[in-house]
Amino acid sequence: MKKYLIITLAALSVLSCRHPEVEQVDFETFHPITLNTSSVFTEGGDLNPDIKVMENPDPAVDAKLAYTDANSIVRNILGEINCNSLVHVAGTYTGHDVDGLPITLSGKLLYPRKGPIKNLIIVSHYTIGANFEAPSETFPLEGIWAAKGYAVAIADYIGYGISADHIHPYMHTESTARSVLDMALAVKPYLKHIGREPESEKVILAGYSQGGATTVAVMNMIQDECEDIFPIKKVYAGGGPYDLAATYDTSMEWDETGIPCAIPMILQGINDGEALGLKMEDFFLPRLLEGYKEWINSKKYTVKEINEKINATALHEILTAEGRNKKSRQTARFYRALLGNSVLNFAPHAPMYLFHSTQDRTVPFVNALKAEQWFKGYDVQYDFGEYGNHGAGCVTFIFKVFKDL
Repeated sequence: MKKYLIITLAALSVLSCRHPEVEQVDFETFHPITLNTSSVFTEGGDLNPDIKVMENPDPAVDAKLAYTDANSIVRNILGEINCNSLVHVAGTYTGHDVDGLPITLSGKLLYPRKGPIKNLIIVSHYTIGANFEAPSETFPLEGIWAAKGYAVAIADYIGYGISADHIHPYMHTESTARSVLDMALAVKPYLKHIGREPESEKVILAGYSQGGATTVAVMNMIQDECEDIFPIKKVYAGGGPYDLAATYDTSMEWDETGIPCAIPMILQGINDGEALGLKMEDFFLPRLLEGYKEWINSKKYTVKEINEKINATALHEILTAEGRNKKSRQTARFYRALLGNSVLNFAPHAPMYLFHSTQDRTVPFVNALKAEQWFKGYDVQYDFGEYGNHGAGCVTFIFKVFKDL
């Protein structure tokens, strides 16, 4: 009886922080589906080959390069782990769909098999294409942070994991950030219930690429709604498209994208998330229009595989003339939605670490400059340097965060 009382009280505290414009959901706890253990490092000191490392999205870049980069620097952190054996819990929770109604979502919780847990790290993951890449289905690279004595919660987002039959509202700020926060709210009573409650109430937020922008949005959402439940210790954001309109403008100026699949993903995702009612035939050229639903919504293909199917990086080979003209009627509506889904619109209450490679052609460096301009005067550490392409930057970011934790 006592354990149910604990969960009920935790659920009531969670409900008290919900935004009034979103339907309240009965948050009970995180419900495990599978539970197993796995090591971070092999006996030889290499990174566990089961760990999922971001693909380099550029079709011209070797897909294995990022994993090679990871193994080349992994020995620098071997002496800093608290526990090499991690518990993986894939599970479900009740979250909110794009319309604010209840939906069952999934994610992965990782924590050290032995020893105390310092804090909960709330992770927002980077762009994926295939469902088998979802955090609940893999050993995410961000999960290695658990080896330093943390619990790491990584939501799949709407459209992956158990909700793979839904369209993923790619770069739709409200619904994606909320799916991350909803999981954290469900994980909190679960950790208490199993006797692995963190020593500190303060949480850490972290994410790269799509996850970098989502992490900043989650910070804003927590500050707005439930900072009393989740006081923030520090935020780590890397390589994020924080300013979607500036990203659009830069890509149009270049007539190029380093991640072709993001073009249909963001058009579809923002259209679905904002209920704009845009017609994709006004934006996509025939080859993309014919194939995008299979390539993206089947969730069979990785980012790199989708990029190869699109087989173009020049925007004039992907988008119609109307889709490339932000003054045209339909594109102007889309552009306004990009402005509304950019995340540089609040004052941070906690320290931030912002990382970006100046060589990044996937998420243009202008995003980092926009963030630096917006957060001027706040407690923000900027780490901008020549860290290679987007995939290489991801590996560097994750290990830099590991060293700083």
